[in-house]
Amino acid sequence: MISAEAVTSVAIIGNGLMGQGISQVFARAGKSVCLIGRNPDSLARAMTAIKGNFEQFVARGLISSDEAAAAVSRITTSIDYDDAATADHVIEAVPAVRELQIEVFGKLDAVCPPEVVIGSTSGQPISLMVEAMKHPERAVAMHFIYPAQLMPLVEVCGGPQTSPEVVVWACDVLKQVGQTPAVMNKEVDGFIVNRLQFAILREAWSMWADGVASAEAIDSSLKMTLGRRYSDTGPIESAELGGLDILHTFAEFLFPAIDTSTTPPKAVTDLVNAGHYGLKSGKGIYDWSKRDGQALLAARADRLFQHLAEDEEGS
Repeated sequence: MISAEAVTSVAIIGNGLMGQGISQVFARAGKSVCLIGRNPDSLARAMTAIKGNFEQFVARGLISSDEAAAAVSRITTSIDYDDAATADHVIEAVPAVRELQIEVFGKLDAVCPPEVVIGSTSGQPISLMVEAMKHPERAVAMHFIYPAQLMPLVEVCGGPQTSPEVVVWACDVLKQVGQTPAVMNKEVDGFIVNRLQFAILREAWSMWADGVASAEAIDSSLKMTLGRRYSDTGPIESAELGGLDILHTFAEFLFPAIDTSTTPPKAVTDLVNAGHYGLKSGKGIYDWSKRDGQALLAARADRLFQHLAEDEEGS
C-alpha cells in the first residue's frame, strides 16, 4: 500500500446517492475521482446532482464558487471497470445485493493491483463480499452515512481475512479527507449507526402500533429531548454524566418492558403491503397530503449544514 498521504486518486463504483456523496467528499478534499456507473445517462444525472449539491455548499458560504467548480472538475465518469485500475483507492457503492457485491469485488480484485485497498460502503460485513477475491486481505468495510457529503462519520470494519494494516490505512485516508472513522472491533449486522437507529425505530413503531402515543407525540419527544442531547453527548456518555448507578437501576426496571420483537409491528407491515410508504407515496403513518414533506427535508438539510460548518470551524 502507498501511504495514506500519497493517495491522489479514487475510484467510486456506483453512481447512486451514496456514490455521488462519497465522490464529493474526495473531490472537495482535492482528490481526483473516477465515478464508475452502468450507463452514460445515469452518470450524467449523477453529475448534475453533484453540481447541485456543491451549489448548496456555495450558498451557505462553506466553499467559494471557484472551489466548487474545481471540485466538480476533479470528477470524471466511466462505465468501464478497467478505469479503476489506476486509482490509489477504490470504494464500492453499488446496491446492497449480495450476488452483485460479490461480482463487483471479484472484478475489482482482478483489475486493481494487489496492494490497492478496496472498501465497501454498504454497511454490511465485508466478509460476505470477498468470496470471488484472490486478495481478500485488502477488502474493508468503509460505511459512509447518508448523505455522505454532510455526515462526517464513517464506520470502518475489517473482516476475518482483512489485514489489520488495511483497517489502519483506511482510517488514515478518511482522516486525510476530513472524515471521522469509527472503528469496529468485530463484524455485526448493521454496524453501529443502523443498530442504534433501528433500536429507536423498533420502540417508536411499537409504541405507535400499541396506541401508547401518536406519531407526532413520539417524534416530538425525541426531537425536543434526546435529539438535542445526543448532538453533543452520545448514549454512553450521557449515562455516565447522569450517573451510571442511576441509569443502571432504571435499566433493570425498564429493559423487561422494552420491545424485543424480531419483526416490525403488523400495523406497519400492513401499511407497506398496501403501498403506503410515507412521503414518496403520499401516505404512511402520517398523511403527507396534510404535511409539507419538502419543507421538512429542507429543514433537516439546513441543520446538517449547520453541524458541518461547526465541525469545520472547530477543526
